[in-house]
Amino acid sequence: MTLRRFLHSPEALAGAAIVSALAVMALVAPLLFPADPLSIAGRPLTPPFQDWSLPLGTDRLGRDVLAGLFHGARTSLAVGLAAASAAIVAGSLVGTAAGFASGLTDDVLMRITDAFQTVPGFLLALAFVSVAGPSLATVVGAIALGAWTGPARIARAEILSIRERDFVAGARIVGMHPVEIALREVLPNALPPVLALSSVIVAGAILIEASLSFLGLGDPNRVTWGGMIAEGRAVLRSAPFLSIIPGIALVLSVLGVYLVSEGVVEASATRRSLS
Repeated sequence: MTLRRFLHSPEALAGAAIVSALAVMALVAPLLFPADPLSIAGRPLTPPFQDWSLPLGTDRLGRDVLAGLFHGARTSLAVGLAAASAAIVAGSLVGTAAGFASGLTDDVLMRITDAFQTVPGFLLALAFVSVAGPSLATVVGAIALGAWTGPARIARAEILSIRERDFVAGARIVGMHPVEIALREVLPNALPPVLALSSVIVAGAILIEASLSFLGLGDPNRVTWGGMIAEGRAVLRSAPFLSIIPGIALVLSVLGVYLVSEGVVEASATRRSLS
């Protein structure tokens, strides 16, 4: 029923189409453009649709814009999924420990969470990458460092509700270790609302990665949409397509993830209201 309601939502279908296109671009990029996307492919600043071997033209160095667009989708998707996974795993573990242990452990972990939440995620990522150096792994870690607090708070709230239920008491009676109860019995039941945050974290991660790349703090060995936008900034008047094309791709990707998230939330809320 939830899937049926999702499929009947025009916004959700539009978002799913955009996300699917992003995934296809990421998957076929090495097949359609096996050469290094950072290599020179033609005459510099070739406008779009002037040379059909380079449909979207070239940048200031003669690199293929279309190849960069496809390989940039790989980077955005990889960063978004990796950062969301790391943030959800870390946040779920912290929230589980805080909610299940309670007392001093809960207070300490929640004060640490509060401290991280006071710093905007982008500023935290900017500081972390500036210190650790630009690389894909560093960018993923920096984004996850500012995104784990949301899953942690939601997980804690769910754990506080679940830990008093009968099946948890039964697990204690049969002699299960508290850590085993928390990870095997309680955490799996608290995950659904935490996982609902994943699409929001993915969208935020894509934006933060693009912002870092725009500032020159992205992985220098990978093509990124933020780096492409920054590259076109120097010739914005004479060749605006260099910034407009990756900018449109970035906006559509974030919009697609957001629409999918809204569709899932709406379908789930409708199901709960009917039940």
